[in-house]
Amino acid sequence: MVGRVFSVPGERAFRNVKTETRYIPTVRQLVRQNLRFFGFGVLAALALRLFFLVKFPRVTADSRFYADLARNWLQHGVFGFTTAEGLMPTAARLPGYSGLLAFLFAIFGVDHYAPVLVLQVLVDVATCFVVADLARRCVSPRAAKAAFLLTALCPFLANYSAAALTETWEIFFTALALDLAVTGLDELELGRSRAWLGCGLAVGACALLRPDGGLLLIAIGLYLGLRLLRGLRSKQPAAAVVRAGVILAACALAPLGLWGVRNWHTLHELRFLPPRYANEEDEFVPTGFNRWMKTWIADYVSTEEIYWNVPGDTLDADNLPLRAFDSPEQRQKTYEVIAAYNRDQRISPELDAQFSALAEERIRVAPMRYYVWLPALRIADMWLRPRTELLPPDTRWYEFTDDFGRMVLAIGLGVTGLLYVLAGVAGAIRGRPLAGIGLLVSFILVRSLFLGTLENPEPRYTLECYPALLALASGLWRHSR
Repeated sequence: MVGRVFSVPGERAFRNVKTETRYIPTVRQLVRQNLRFFGFGVLAALALRLFFLVKFPRVTADSRFYADLARNWLQHGVFGFTTAEGLMPTAARLPGYSGLLAFLFAIFGVDHYAPVLVLQVLVDVATCFVVADLARRCVSPRAAKAAFLLTALCPFLANYSAAALTETWEIFFTALALDLAVTGLDELELGRSRAWLGCGLAVGACALLRPDGGLLLIAIGLYLGLRLLRGLRSKQPAAAVVRAGVILAACALAPLGLWGVRNWHTLHELRFLPPRYANEEDEFVPTGFNRWMKTWIADYVSTEEIYWNVPGDTLDADNLPLRAFDSPEQRQKTYEVIAAYNRDQRISPELDAQFSALAEERIRVAPMRYYVWLPALRIADMWLRPRTELLPPDTRWYEFTDDFGRMVLAIGLGVTGLLYVLAGVAGAIRGRPLAGIGLLVSFILVRSLFLGTLENPEPRYTLECYPALLALASGLWRHSR
């Protein structure tokens, strides 16, 4: 068979790279050559996901909101939610997941979630092959097999495939976009554009599912920008990089452009993404309360016990951690503001101003805490917390007051998550000279830094990084065999 040069994609134009000539099979050829391995791997992946589907299927409040949008879109031709006054068109959510639900509801019946979850299981298995191909391109065929197995046996991905939420589809399109981006980098010198066309469409699909899907475009764009600057410094042709960036941006933004046209036509406002807090145009957003949350929140427990309770439920001030107060006087003031909220379970503009004053006082006392240390803690919590939010273990698992079996499950998931992260770091270090590592790391960094700015740290927000993390972890098996 004819050999090919295995090197850092597109890097030869910018620096001298020592290459080795060897045959690198396509992922289809790799599967054929290792049919038994991949066959048993698929069975294991299906078994794990079907276990979660049978034992822990989840239809959450968010699921029902997406379903309401899908139902109204399907039955009335209106992308909107049901209110006491009737249907209200909205731009507070993107249409990707609701469109998928509407399609499946049209085939299997409205509010039938079983076909939705079964399809997500199959899509998650497909993600295993996409991550394997990403590792094959970035590292080696042997690493591709390792990445496939790491993805197939990942309990966090399997868990969310059994929940009627956007995560499974978002992870699939993220993996596909990264895989096509690495392919496009490999073909830059050849002047091919098909991979960048597909990458842009995959990024567009991510953005139609969740607004933070656009971070993928930013990460890839930044990487291309660095490649362009490096090429200009070394007086190398920049046309290929510019063309790739233009195609990527055009294809990624086109779906959002169409969504903006819909919003202009239906709502008479040019809006391409939902508001930060998914609010309607005339809906009050308690920005002071949100800012106060960011002056002390560091973990998912407070998201469940405090953040999600507003508005509509009472707050237990005793659930606040000690870091929420800088002095006894501030503690007393905080308790008074919370007591005022509890009387009506709503935040008025006047009450929001009091939360804002507390926030400003705390930021003035410790700006580094607000801008550096707490964001870092939130990022760490989202990466390392046991991902039990869809499972029976108590959120406060670390207090060891839960049932013994649930505590073991929580600790086991925590250890598993830590091992995945450590494997990703070690694989990135070992596979550092190889292809696409910089792109994968840049995506993880961009997304993690963004997540640190949120006032509601949720572990599921880092799952979109797992295709990159798993491909990096495969660097531990970088040598072909």
